[in-house]
Amino acid sequence: MMGTRLDAAVTVPGEEFSRVALTPEAVSLLRKLWARHGPLMFHQSGGCCDGSAPMCYPAGDFLTGDSDVLLGRFDLSVADGGGSGSASDGGSRLAADGGGSGSASDGGQPLEFWMSREQFSYWSHTHLTVDVVDGRGSGFSVEAPEGKRFLIRSTLMDWPV
Repeated sequence: MMGTRLDAAVTVPGEEFSRVALTPEAVSLLRKLWARHGPLMFHQSGGCCDGSAPMCYPAGDFLTGDSDVLLGRFDLSVADGGGSGSASDGGSRLAADGGGSGSASDGGQPLEFWMSREQFSYWSHTHLTVDVVDGRGSGFSVEAPEGKRFLIRSTLMDWPV
């Protein structure tokens, strides 16, 4: 894996740390998909279709509700040429593919990462990193035609939750 991961802006009430991140490879593919499909979102479930793979949809195509938890927001815009930022900057920044990013407040819409509340209860002690591998995932996720699939790499958190 090249570069640095992009940590999501914190969205879980009462928490001060990011629960989810993107690899530079995931950021690169997401920018390509965003250009083709418009704003995107992730939903992580424990569903039957593709196990527990994160599913990427055009924003709003998957309806979220009280049974879901917003784990983080990512800013994938490329409005400036500057480096990387932190989750506390209002929407995380990353210099990937030779460009920087603007913030959600620049008019760019953040990519939201949602998880079913039931799945969150099982994964509450883990940090999730979205990565990309070769292979075909679910036909429901927008990366499927690319011959790529998103997957989750999880690590146990070493701080109290």
